Amino acid sequence: MADLQELSDALCSGYVDRVKHITKELLENGTPSGTILKEGFIAGMDIVGARMSKHEMYLPDVLQSARAMKGAMEILQPYLKESGVKATGTVVLGTVKGDMHDIGKTIVGIMLQGAGMEVIDLGVNVPPEAFIEAIRKHSPQLVGFSALLTTTMLWMKKTIDAITTAELRDKVKIMIGGAPTSQRFADEIGADGYAHDAGGAVITARELIAGLKGTEVSSHIPKVAK
Repeated sequence: MADLQELSDALCSGYVDRVKHITKELLENGTPSGTILKEGFIAGMDIVGARMSKHEMYLPDVLQSARAMKGAMEILQPYLKESGVKATGTVVLGTVKGDMHDIGKTIVGIMLQGAGMEVIDLGVNVPPEAFIEAIRKHSPQLVGFSALLTTTMLWMKKTIDAITTAELRDKVKIMIGGAPTSQRFADEIGADGYAHDAGGAVITARELIAGLKGTEVSSHIPKVAK
């Protein structure tokens, strides 16, 4: 019988069919869905994030791991709902108005889902009004903006201003990311956080959500499998 370590390792390696098979096997043998999520998926995606930050994994490998996790999550999700396992936080993501780039945001979304969060992905070319509607509808703790073009970065500031005008700014934390962005730009526009890559986005998201909830971030540091 496969175990949780094998699930984590297979996820890191991007073995789609193997990850699905192990997930089914663990469920059939009575492993709690919450344990599979925490010790299999979250542990595995934490390692992917750590390796990505160290440039030990690159985009094609991360995409493959993300694909493996997404497929297995479809199997696990009904069991999580049935057992009452709650997400560690809710995140609304979107590429800002005028920007049609999707890959980076999508990877971040899958990584956040793998970290146990509920993710509402609004897609690309998202106007401020759509972010505002999503905040009202889903009550997220965190909103994430993505942009790949310097010409669309300004919409991050405009969207933050719109959220403030709608009197919702104090209800959410805001994180930004994308090639032309930086911590300095995040500070200038009044965002709460910035992430350079998907691994950093998970760390920043955890910190921001914990800060909003008034809880402590887990000190878990993933052990990178050899």
